[in-house]
Amino acid sequence: MIPSLPQLHHTDSGNFLLIAGPCVVEDHENPYVVCERLVAICDRLHIPFAFKASYRKANRSSITSFTGIGDREALQVLRGVGERFGVPVVTDIHTAAEAAMAADYADVLQIPAFLCRQTDLLEAAARTGRCVNVKKGQFLSPEAMDQVAGKLRAFGCDNFMLTERGTTFGYQDLVVDFRGVPTMQRNGVPVVVDITHSLQQPNQPAGVTGGRPDMIETVARAAIAVGADGIFMETHPDPARAKSDGANMLRLDLAEGLLEHLVAIRQTINKLD
Repeated sequence: MIPSLPQLHHTDSGNFLLIAGPCVVEDHENPYVVCERLVAICDRLHIPFAFKASYRKANRSSITSFTGIGDREALQVLRGVGERFGVPVVTDIHTAAEAAMAADYADVLQIPAFLCRQTDLLEAAARTGRCVNVKKGQFLSPEAMDQVAGKLRAFGCDNFMLTERGTTFGYQDLVVDFRGVPTMQRNGVPVVVDITHSLQQPNQPAGVTGGRPDMIETVARAAIAVGADGIFMETHPDPARAKSDGANMLRLDLAEGLLEHLVAIRQTINKLD
């Protein structure tokens, strides 16, 4: 099941949806570089694709962490990327007041995991008429996301997705319970698995979140095997120099090989189904 995103390519391919891009708009060039590469890969592999980057990072561990280049400036970059490559654009919002502003530039409004229970934020996103993607809170069970789905529908939004991104496992690690994919799919909406944030190692004493990028393909293969409708991942040409979430992002030059493997798994799953 693929959400009705505007300008989404290859919706009849039987493939999974890919939502991918750098963590944040960190300059005027990087989003275009990343999107151009991902579009080329997805066109070849017939993967429906939406480009993701946050215009601002509100949830940072340290007060010194990079938050963005400016809201309007970053949103204009996102709009430019979407228009140049003809793909939908996904970005996070953090407060109800941001919803209408971001909706002028982005096709999908994403609700961060820590904010998934904020009723006023869900309502504001729903009222824009945009597609909404809600990350499951690290502190919630998959069953609890039924309430999120119910709120969005009560506010008139039927075009939304739910995203698994790991559950808190102790203080500094996350674990993915893949039973959550079919559980959340019972809401009748696409379920995406975030294969990079699921591998974060948060709450580090140094104030910078860690991660296990070496396990990205493992989690991604499992997600496709259990029938996830989409994959979310953050990718960067040089994660070590990224200004946010570099510790768990996929290096851009590894994206093609990973996606080739996932397409092969999806084709096998389609035959079994």
